[in-house]
Amino acid sequence: MKKIKVYVNELFKDIPESEQKNAVMQEVTQNLEEKVLDLMEQGKEEEDAINKAIVDFGDIDDLKKELGVKSALPKPKKNMTKLNLGYSIWGSALIIGLFVFINFYYSPDIIWFVYPTFAVLWWPLTMYFRWLRTKENAK
Repeated sequence: MKKIKVYVNELFKDIPESEQKNAVMQEVTQNLEEKVLDLMEQGKEEEDAINKAIVDFGDIDDLKKELGVKSALPKPKKNMTKLNLGYSIWGSALIIGLFVFINFYYSPDIIWFVYPTFAVLWWPLTMYFRWLRTKENAK
């Protein structure tokens, strides 16, 4: 049942040491071990019983609240619009360069690369306006 003890220690790792924490950890470990033994009596193998007991246990948000530990707040999203703009500019330049190469290598007497260029330029244009809007909203 070492796997259960490792699992319980992992669940409670961010909770500061206290008697209450140790008591709750001991109780959770005991309950999980009892659940495993019950499942093994029902015919499950030990590994399957341990996994099922852990899955059935779920998360410990309620226990953390009881112990006075606040849940970690989700980190705010990093503003990636400037990176997206740069990526779209370089990507478009490479795609347009490919069109120019194909055009002049295979059919130099007909200039057709201009048409797909207009379609490809929408990508950096939309990223530019998104970047401007994000920059304006940040003010």
